[in-house]
Amino acid sequence: MIVKKYPRRGKKIYRHKLSNGLEVVVASKPDHVRSYAFFATRYGGMDLRFQLDGRWLDTPAGIAHYLEHKMFDTEEGNVLQEFAKNGAYDNAFTSNAITAYYVECTEHFYDNLRLLLRFVSVPYFTGESVEKEQGIIAQEIRMTEDDPDWRVYADLMECLYKDSPVRIPVAGTVESIRQITPQTLYDCHKAFYTPSNMILVCVGNLDPEQVIRTAEELLPETGGPVIPRDYGQEESLFPVRQEHRRTMEVAMPMFLAGYKCRLQESGDAHLRQSIIGDLACDVLFGDSSPLYTRLYAEGAINGSLGGNFDLLPGAAYLYVGGDVKDPRRVFDAINAQARRLGEEGIDRDFYEQIRRASYGQMIRSLNSFENIAVSMTEGYFRNFNYYHFPEVFETVTKADVEAFLRENVTPERAALSIIDPAE
Repeated sequence: MIVKKYPRRGKKIYRHKLSNGLEVVVASKPDHVRSYAFFATRYGGMDLRFQLDGRWLDTPAGIAHYLEHKMFDTEEGNVLQEFAKNGAYDNAFTSNAITAYYVECTEHFYDNLRLLLRFVSVPYFTGESVEKEQGIIAQEIRMTEDDPDWRVYADLMECLYKDSPVRIPVAGTVESIRQITPQTLYDCHKAFYTPSNMILVCVGNLDPEQVIRTAEELLPETGGPVIPRDYGQEESLFPVRQEHRRTMEVAMPMFLAGYKCRLQESGDAHLRQSIIGDLACDVLFGDSSPLYTRLYAEGAINGSLGGNFDLLPGAAYLYVGGDVKDPRRVFDAINAQARRLGEEGIDRDFYEQIRRASYGQMIRSLNSFENIAVSMTEGYFRNFNYYHFPEVFETVTKADVEAFLRENVTPERAALSIIDPAE
């Protein structure tokens, strides 16, 4: 077991890789009564095409999310009832690249950890239960498709990308989930729910040795092979379509603009690009930026303007949007400001203000059990240690952020999704 102290973060981390390939991480929180376990696999909504036992499988859109739902069913019944008996809260989520299951409690932690490891590792599906779940998830999908916030994002992804599965909703469609069978679910579990493709992160006042022993007792002795995945052909840095408009029942127009960015796949370069992208967002349209202040004073935005920078398998993009009177006017203003900052430079005092605020936010995020678990998981799957972010952060300069804006936030890289109010 490796023990790492991070004095600048005030943290102590224990790491150990089991013989089956599972990475076990324990973040020590000696002054807390709450404990948290996070068991995740590098498998998400984008992993639709992969190779298993020497053959390529094309699986239905939404299957990772569907599998997450079905894992709570065991031969003995629904595992949520068992967690409730122990006074624990258990849940899960599926993103584009990760499926994770977690439990939090104030007592009986190791009993709850055993439950978590057992039900995630042992699949149990029947034709009847799979068919029943289709109706439940189909209803969720229909509700989501009627949500303007989701719709404007989905339209944007279809504008930006041609082949990448990032353009496909994580939950799939009503039509795609009808193709899911128990055998398909077993195939996906066999491929991706193996110790060597997973990580266990535990946070709290815990005994690292006991966490490791529990994982060794309950999980398979061997891990599975590396699973080749296909995310489609390499994408151009230019969008497939520059604009999409639709009408929905909204009070005022809403928009989302996206910019395709060059991708750093893994390692510290991935973490560094994430930091640069986040700083670029804050500098360009953050709520203390000159652009935000001006547009708000002019009445062009109402306080809802915001965005982010995302890095996914084979895809990177910056997006910004909100509820505005004139989406095209705000979009043009964002492009003009990005060009100005890229060419003329960012005010040094303002950059230092943003830089300090961003660094402080990253430090504070380590007070959250959930943020620790998610950040350590994403770092492990992308081959970097999130706790090294202060050292990586120090390498980022104002010129790096200016270059990012100059190269990536341009009209040529952009697509615009707009939802107009129905008359």
